[in-house]
Amino acid sequence: MDAVVVKERSRVQKHKQNRRRPQMVDKVAYIMSRFPKLTETFILYEMVALEKAGVQVELFPLLKENQDVHHAEVARYMEKAHFHPFISLPIIIANLYYIARKPLTYFKMIFDILSSTFGSMNFFGGAIGIIPKSVRFAYEMQKLDVKHVHCHFCNHPAVAGFIITRLTGIPFTFTAHGSDLHVERRMLDKKIEASAAAVTVSNFNKEVMVKECGEAMRNRVKVIRCGVDPTLFKAREDTGNNGPLQIVCVASYEEVKGHKYLVKACEILAKRGIDFTAHFIGYGPLREEVEGQIATAGLSDKFKIYGGLPRTEVLKMYEVADVFVLPSVPTSNGKKEGVPVVLMEAMSSCVPVISSEISGIPELVQHERSGLLTQPRDVNGLADALQRLHDDPELRQKLGKAGREFVREEFNLEENTQKLFELFTKSV
Repeated sequence: MDAVVVKERSRVQKHKQNRRRPQMVDKVAYIMSRFPKLTETFILYEMVALEKAGVQVELFPLLKENQDVHHAEVARYMEKAHFHPFISLPIIIANLYYIARKPLTYFKMIFDILSSTFGSMNFFGGAIGIIPKSVRFAYEMQKLDVKHVHCHFCNHPAVAGFIITRLTGIPFTFTAHGSDLHVERRMLDKKIEASAAAVTVSNFNKEVMVKECGEAMRNRVKVIRCGVDPTLFKAREDTGNNGPLQIVCVASYEEVKGHKYLVKACEILAKRGIDFTAHFIGYGPLREEVEGQIATAGLSDKFKIYGGLPRTEVLKMYEVADVFVLPSVPTSNGKKEGVPVVLMEAMSSCVPVISSEISGIPELVQHERSGLLTQPRDVNGLADALQRLHDDPELRQKLGKAGREFVREEFNLEENTQKLFELFTKSV
């Protein structure tokens, strides 16, 4: 009898130990607004880094993006991505499933989202659009035994994470980047409360979130940088360029990127007699407007417009660049940059950078140390910074080397992805 008691006590103790042992996060679901999106390499390569560490990533985009240029790694994610339309029979089945099993949870979830977003066409309309498919996501994630959900962007993707956690109990985190945080912050407090943790890419963003949601949220908001692979974006050889200053800008043609101010600065350079060639790489709605501005300024022979390029081609541009410029500006509707990954890529490649003193950019580009900063929309200041780098090859080398070292230390993709993964493991 004593032996039986001892055996039973041993079994109970082992069971308690197993319950205390953290679950292994071997499968993570990623949610983003659109996939594949050429400009969102930080999401793509974060997933790649997780899978290299042995974590299986399931992909649940809210929308399918149609672009004619893709990075090489996109193909295998497209094969397994869980794309869904606005409504379908599988979506209806998933919603009926939760209505039948968790009616109070289901309808309270819908009420909480719609009441929190009412009054905003973007957020309220977006919620109506994504609720049905997000319920389907929850249904599929349970079937797949997903351990954690991570959402990139704190607007619609984080709402999807909110839905999944409510319906399934699977913990979620989200990363706030730039315009997703700065334009409108409805329901942000509820998303942070429901999440295992909220992540953002800069201290600047963290303070915005704490100010919006209250000091009690400070410890729930974690700063984890995006990053680049310094073994891919290698230190290039000094170009030793004695010809025209090679200016590179990789950015979508949107107001927040500030292309028109770079064109105006280049117009000033031309009037000063400084020879240059500017390379513009990217997609976007303002492309024709920017090309028209270049033509009106009589600078068409000084600019090369490429459209979107895969990463292999962008790497080649960094090899010949004398300077990388991203003249970001805040827009009238509140858009601001987070910490642009293209700046990290250029800096990791030893290319000196010029950008704007705005939002989280100074946390990456330290003025006069790892790059040069100008005030947003200051075309004369931008022209002066370009001329400095044209006139001073030693300064170009100094800033380029310092920029690479800083990125290796603070914006390393593998190391920062590991920090994110450690956050996932604490949630289960």
